[in-house]
Amino acid sequence: MEEVRVFPLTCAVQNYAWGKVGMDSEVARLVLGGDPVAVVEEGKPYAELWMGAHTKGDAQIKDNRIAQTTLGEWIAHFPGCLGSKVKDTFQGQLPFLFKVLSVNTALSIQAHPNRELAARLHDQFPEHYPDDNHKPEMAIALTRFQGLCGFRPVEEILGFLETVPEFRALVGNEAAEELRRGGGGDAARAAQALKKCFTRMMNCEKKVFVDQLNMLVKRVSEEGAAGKDTASSHGDLLLRLHSQYPGDIGCFAIFFLNHMVLEPGQAMFLGANEPHAYLHGDCIECMACSDNTVRAGLTPKYIDVNTLCDMLNYSPAPAASKIFPCVQDASDPCVSLYDPPVPDFAVMRIQVPASVKQYTVAAVDSASILLVTEGDATATSAAAHSDIPLGRGSVLFVSANESVSLHAASKSGMTMFRACCLL
Repeated sequence: MEEVRVFPLTCAVQNYAWGKVGMDSEVARLVLGGDPVAVVEEGKPYAELWMGAHTKGDAQIKDNRIAQTTLGEWIAHFPGCLGSKVKDTFQGQLPFLFKVLSVNTALSIQAHPNRELAARLHDQFPEHYPDDNHKPEMAIALTRFQGLCGFRPVEEILGFLETVPEFRALVGNEAAEELRRGGGGDAARAAQALKKCFTRMMNCEKKVFVDQLNMLVKRVSEEGAAGKDTASSHGDLLLRLHSQYPGDIGCFAIFFLNHMVLEPGQAMFLGANEPHAYLHGDCIECMACSDNTVRAGLTPKYIDVNTLCDMLNYSPAPAASKIFPCVQDASDPCVSLYDPPVPDFAVMRIQVPASVKQYTVAAVDSASILLVTEGDATATSAAAHSDIPLGRGSVLFVSANESVSLHAASKSGMTMFRACCLL
């Protein structure tokens, strides 16, 4: 029998503590949509849905005509499914990991190394850095999504140094003054001054920053209770993070990093060395297939302060500049393309209106993974050899150069996200 090259997947769920709980989680709701007999436990966090072939969460193949049980095994047997360019460029591996995240409490403030640094860290500290790959990633909001991303403009940081004395105490007058003098000058001088300020804060003695944080939280709480506006101290976010991670240096990072609020469909791209943290909401995420993370705070995990302070991109920029634009596909009005400046992955958002009953998911020269977030359809493909019912939560693997025809069954249209590699 000719090999099946388009098939449904059952994907791995990660129950990290920061995830939304039970049916509050979009991850849980999608899992239940994709498999009506799945059990969602009400008190359990459902943080991430992993759609891909990563060894820590290899997707299961839902087609009993296929001998291999996981996507990773199947790709190893049929590497041609990746597309010839992808197969050659990425040594026969699927180069991306596609995810859904449901964030209830903040993830750690972190950055991901470039390839060169990743290889060095993996070589020196394999227990903390499990592979030698870079990990650029992109988040696309499904619901209103909050995060921290990149260093704020210098004038905003200077503003906090003026209005938040507890923050200034950690940075120190000398470094703060250097930032004030260098902030308006050339970019290299501003970056150097910013690095000095951030490194000073991150290297503060624990007793010092805990005392200052407690003073700040007390002051902001009292001002809020008295009806005062605490925006000049970023009061609401500070109290929320402190309630989640009391006594954590990461609570002060909000004065350095842009506070992003993405509306559904908006995205942010996180390249190498970009400091960031996800705070709350649901998103689609796509990344290079790696697990390398250098952490800075809002975490009980290993914090590698020196590596982090050395590696970061200290280019200050406004929050608006961190929103990554999508582009309408010229040949298909239903497709919006999020194509970041890395070869490993791109994501398409496919919105099929209710008036369209027949839609073709076009062939691309790359393996792709398709997730349905809204709507129902029957999928047919010459490479599937049988009809595949699709609904909210369905995940489909599509080999390179295969198209899929959808016969829509829902009255409100369909929304899908598709990860692939456009070399």
